[in-house]
Amino acid sequence: MYSTSRRWLASAAAAIAVCSVAACGLGSTSTSSSANTSTITPLDPNTKVDISFESYNLTQTGGWADTINGLIATFEKQHPNITVHGQPPSVTGSSSSSYVSSVQTEALAGKAPDVAQLTFDALGYAATDLGAQPISKLVGEKAVADHFGGQYPFNARAKTLGDWNSVTYGIPYVFSTPILWYNATALAKLGITNPDLSTWEGLETVGREIKEKTGKPAITLSCTVTGGDWCMQGIIKSDGGSVVSADHRDVTFGDDGSVGAVSEMRKLNDAGVLQNLGATAQYTAFAKGDSLIQLQTSALQSTFAKAAKAGGWELKNTTMPAFAGKPTAPTNSGSALFIMSKDPQKQAAAWEFIKFMTSPTAYEQITTKIGYLPLRDSMTQGNGPLAAWAKSNPLVTPNLEQLQKLQPWDAYPGKNYAQISKIFSDAVESSVYYGKDPKATMQAAQKQAQALVTE
Repeated sequence: MYSTSRRWLASAAAAIAVCSVAACGLGSTSTSSSANTSTITPLDPNTKVDISFESYNLTQTGGWADTINGLIATFEKQHPNITVHGQPPSVTGSSSSSYVSSVQTEALAGKAPDVAQLTFDALGYAATDLGAQPISKLVGEKAVADHFGGQYPFNARAKTLGDWNSVTYGIPYVFSTPILWYNATALAKLGITNPDLSTWEGLETVGREIKEKTGKPAITLSCTVTGGDWCMQGIIKSDGGSVVSADHRDVTFGDDGSVGAVSEMRKLNDAGVLQNLGATAQYTAFAKGDSLIQLQTSALQSTFAKAAKAGGWELKNTTMPAFAGKPTAPTNSGSALFIMSKDPQKQAAAWEFIKFMTSPTAYEQITTKIGYLPLRDSMTQGNGPLAAWAKSNPLVTPNLEQLQKLQPWDAYPGKNYAQISKIFSDAVESSVYYGKDPKATMQAAQKQAQALVTE
């Protein structure tokens, strides 16, 4: 998933540098406190409550903002005692960490949102420092389990992705997976039909053939540049590597599997089949037909489909490539919904709102109008409300297939998680495109990142 450009609030930056939200007493909730073990009282339908909902989707014009605003309106009709004020993040930036910075800024001003949409890379920080409330302790584990069930239950791999230390802090909300998109019309004109893109070796073969016939590289990999951390994690896991230990204490992206995966991406560049472009330039190049094959988030499906229609070419896709003899381990980009309020009535209203925004009703709109995965994936099967839509939209098939073997977008430990992510992405990019030795570079980056964990 990508974010639009944003403006930083300079006045807040200094305050954030001085203290975290928790350190300033605005705080995180201790998992050992007795307050956490209690269950909030359901909201009396005669009690009027206003809550704020901060969502980065509200910064994205067109289908994103329109869909979210429409869902808010539907929720308010169903819950006339609850008014939801949707708002985009107040802090701007080029990465997902700006969403956390926005919540920090507002919390320091005493105006934290009651519900916040935050990406999964911030999960650990949200739970330990930002002040996210432990939902499974507020409403009870049974209430969370009941919500994940129902006629169209949450996918088993998806429902625990908002958990930290076995406590649910975030309810998984919108996902995308890394999809290999290609311009079937352009490839066919080059005599390449039904290309075998199931493995990285196959992708290299097709890339070489394209370059031989056109004289230029045509493949772009969003995972290998800044902003592609979530996706690169999936490539690394597919080669047996990892980026962080299971207990979230150690950074591990200098291990053999990680180095091997980065080395394979470097091999593609050395073969001359990769275009060296930044994240935004990559998806623009594919939409314009300058890049013919791109590994990119599934959330850009509607963007690419519109570009293909306008350009008169056929858009096709498949799952992310595998390393020979190894299963793929696609990771998810995306976000969860967190309760930030400490007011019991607002917490109760927030829980009702979160349940609605992750209900079959909401996913029917979110999936068809934005393109995110329906986390209640059985909606696409049998007589489900998304079955006909899925059947008529074959581009969603690889996305649904990858949901069945989804691996988490791992959050780096500590308050410096965003800096660690940048260190990782910079090391990958330097190794793939700028001639740095993958092993030495990734191991040096791991050492640098680990020092930030222990600060």
